[in-house]
Amino acid sequence: MTLRIEQFMCRSDNFGVLVHDGASGRTALIDAPEEAPILAAVNRTGWTPDLILTTHHHTDHVEANLALKQRFGLRIIGPEAEAAKIPGIDETVEDGSILSFGDHQVHVIQTPGHTAGHVCYHFPVARVAFTADTLFALGCGRLFEKPAAAMFASLQKLAALPADTTIYCGHEYTQANARFALSVDPDNLALKERAERIDRLRAEAKPTLPTTIAEELATNPFLRCGDSDIRRELGMENASDEEVFAELRRRKDSF
Repeated sequence: MTLRIEQFMCRSDNFGVLVHDGASGRTALIDAPEEAPILAAVNRTGWTPDLILTTHHHTDHVEANLALKQRFGLRIIGPEAEAAKIPGIDETVEDGSILSFGDHQVHVIQTPGHTAGHVCYHFPVARVAFTADTLFALGCGRLFEKPAAAMFASLQKLAALPADTTIYCGHEYTQANARFALSVDPDNLALKERAERIDRLRAEAKPTLPTTIAEELATNPFLRCGDSDIRRELGMENASDEEVFAELRRRKDSF
């Protein structure tokens, strides 16, 4: 039941991910940001992809869909709500859909906010989730197609996953996210230590991902809207968690 995961850089700051099930020999891509780095990863691992699990329609996540489909004959799965915008899509999923991948089940979690139909893919037995542009390490995606309330609800779904769930995100934004997090949660010792670790990793050109739900619950301000220190820093002691989230997202947009 072991999954093997190969994470690599695409474009300027996107992550590409290959997921390989050794028992069945199946390999999935999580999104297809750029053809050349994906082909390099396929050659490096020897894992030939037969599936793309698409999270949302933005070009930097689907640009290589058609080229890879032509090369490998793979199937492309993506959110029903964005099917018309996803090149080469063969099958659609929605919230609560369950896919088979070798011996694994893949649970689909719809997480609107960044886009209207964004989905995340959760492998519950392996305790791994691919959250693309909904949940980032120390951050969350910009609100392009849905309001703050929708993204807040989406993040609550992800926060409810088991604490030891490993999280792979769509972009290497962690260092910038850490700077913002410290501006609204300056006394959080776990956050300070994490920010220092992130700076060391980036100085060595190493990735800051994956992360875990536990680590995000301890340090990501967008999952900590009920925290009294953050509320005091924002001057929002009596606001709802959703209102605090909206203010955090507004401040991050102009940080």
